Amino acid sequence: MKIRGRVVLLSVIVLVLARFVAGTLLPLSADEAYYWLWSRHLAWGYYDHPPLIAFAIRAGTAMFGETAFGVRLIGLLCSVIASIAVWRAGAILLKNEKSGGYACLFFNLSLMVAIEAMAATPDALALATSSLFVLALAKVEESGRGAWWLAAGAAAGLGLLAKYTTFFLGAGALVWLLADAKQRRWFFTVWPYAGALIAALIFAPNLHWNQTHNWMTFAFQFGRLGEGHFTLRYLAEFLAAQIGLATPFIFVLAVMGIFKRGQTSLLAPALIWPSIAYFVIHSLHDRVQGNWPSFLYPALAIAAADAVTRTDWQGWARKIFALSRRAAIPVAVVLLALLYVQALTGIIPLGRKDPVQRLLAFGLPDLSKDIVREVSAHRASAIITTDYAMTAWLRFYLPADLPIIQVDEDWRWQTAPSASLTTLQHPLIYIANVRHERTDVVQEKFASVVPCGTLTRARGTVEIESYAAYCVRQPKKSAEGKVP
Repeated sequence: MKIRGRVVLLSVIVLVLARFVAGTLLPLSADEAYYWLWSRHLAWGYYDHPPLIAFAIRAGTAMFGETAFGVRLIGLLCSVIASIAVWRAGAILLKNEKSGGYACLFFNLSLMVAIEAMAATPDALALATSSLFVLALAKVEESGRGAWWLAAGAAAGLGLLAKYTTFFLGAGALVWLLADAKQRRWFFTVWPYAGALIAALIFAPNLHWNQTHNWMTFAFQFGRLGEGHFTLRYLAEFLAAQIGLATPFIFVLAVMGIFKRGQTSLLAPALIWPSIAYFVIHSLHDRVQGNWPSFLYPALAIAAADAVTRTDWQGWARKIFALSRRAAIPVAVVLLALLYVQALTGIIPLGRKDPVQRLLAFGLPDLSKDIVREVSAHRASAIITTDYAMTAWLRFYLPADLPIIQVDEDWRWQTAPSASLTTLQHPLIYIANVRHERTDVVQEKFASVVPCGTLTRARGTVEIESYAAYCVRQPKKSAEGKVP
């Protein structure tokens, strides 16, 4: 697998452009629409995550309107920044441009980056900030200049405003300083501490917001650490997910690069180890979502590039290396192409079994028209919802002048206004995915909750999801709700 630098550059450009095209054409996921709702009510924190994604979406929609491309724009641009940072960090740490090119190519070929760098989620921003963090520390190692610690601190601070998993990169930097004898001298200088101070100052607004909101984001994110009973099931799921998301042979190369040590830098493996240790421990009692390790993919891509440009493999490792080196790029290209073709065309009519069609808002515009007809037929003044996904999707795809009232999970909507009593006293329509109906919640707040229809979300003639509609009247004294 010998590829010229220009071919690598052209390949990366094609992959980035494909991501922009997909980001323009594909409808939003429920999570993306949820973060878009955050951007309508900016704050320094939210129930699920810190606030950077909300600010990014507000910037994108300010330029390109309330469109999928506007929502995703900043994340897509961040993927360009991340690609450049991975290339430069790989070239520095592995001491040649070819290795940097391979790192960038592997990074962009992974399904993880194809998905997470396209979607408007905290992971898209965390990918960029973690790439910049790796680059800054690579410059520390290369130049010996302490000022690069300030850049690393700025990247870490922004990373914490994107996603709290950035804490693990800080732990990885500590492992690097301890493991590499040449870098231990930094403990006796002011620079790492100055970088940490910059990170803390950038992160401080979210810390203050949590302090004034009962530490809700910290409680949500870190409250899951002790859940569940011992099992190996989730560990197997976690491993399988990462093999698939990295693509199988890039994953093998990354593992080989992490474990094979020689004259190359210890930085990339050191940044990875604390996170992997945590995810393995967590997976022994609870599920690790496939996207959680996304921020490690810059370092993993560099480790894979380290493996692929080595010539000192021996024995069985040499055979595995030879196969993985030949197959890594072709297999990743095929998997990535299948992902894009299926997502963009739905050529294989999997219906409810297709996770891409379930997770993205295919059929939502037509479903929205059906809902508007139901509203008109029953003379309703607003829609009621009971889960954040339905709330977010309907608010994005329904007409702006049709109110959406969320009557459950009020903690998610800290900055949203409350529904007026006048609106609640008018006829309402409750819309729910049949798999997530919460009529019990609605019945606690309204005396009359009567089925009044069923709706279907479909892509062409292929059904994706079913929804129930209920006519709702007579609010009780406990009736309340948020209008995101």
